Amino acid sequence: MANENIRIVLVGTQHPGNIGSAARAMKTMGLSALHLVSPERFPDPEAVTLAAGAGDLLDAAQVHTDLVQALAGCRFVVGTSARRRTVPLPELSPRDAARQLAQAAADGPVALLFGRERTGLENDELQRCHASVCIPTDPGFASLNLAAAVQVLSYELRLAALEASGGQLPVARPMPAPDTEPPATADELERLFGHLAEALDDIDFHKGRPPDMVMARLRRLYLRAGLDSREVKILRGILSEAQRMARLAGYGQA
Repeated sequence: MANENIRIVLVGTQHPGNIGSAARAMKTMGLSALHLVSPERFPDPEAVTLAAGAGDLLDAAQVHTDLVQALAGCRFVVGTSARRRTVPLPELSPRDAARQLAQAAADGPVALLFGRERTGLENDELQRCHASVCIPTDPGFASLNLAAAVQVLSYELRLAALEASGGQLPVARPMPAPDTEPPATADELERLFGHLAEALDDIDFHKGRPPDMVMARLRRLYLRAGLDSREVKILRGILSEAQRMARLAGYGQA
């Protein structure tokens, strides 16, 4: 995917801070072509402040007086919409929209449109789009900040770019390789349980109560843990030290 062919077009943005935040969202995902259609305040210090390192995108942003100029040369245009409109358009999920934009961008400029903070894109603006995309927010609180919407869809475009470049999608880092110490044997565990019972007696843990229930629960706990031989040795070392301290304190056998 040619990232420079993907235009992020903000239409009628009212708050300059949203322009700066949108530029930052774009830059984190490798996008750079920012187009502004009739912004109410731009350039503006607030936009620079919230761009936070993406000032180069603001400097290179193209400002247009109408949408026709912003879409000049575009082969595929997708408009964001938070609700159904009277304009009949194919409705795409964010992932499908990103994939289609990425595919079309290989042949030339494409555009992803975002509307005004309060009212979004107007119907006549959506009529210039090939499809619409809606971020599936919670219906109980569907309001999404402009820059947040740019971030979500820029992320989807990033995934589409990685897919197109060979499927190198972000994956969870593998867990560190487990220790090569072998699992504890049954007899090692039995010696641990016997040692544990002795230590609990030495510190008077049971206070005269029958120890069977407690020991049964402790057995299940340690068996679930899947101890290895080294861990059993560590636990038995702890128990031995507890017994030593108990003897010094006058508990258990002398």
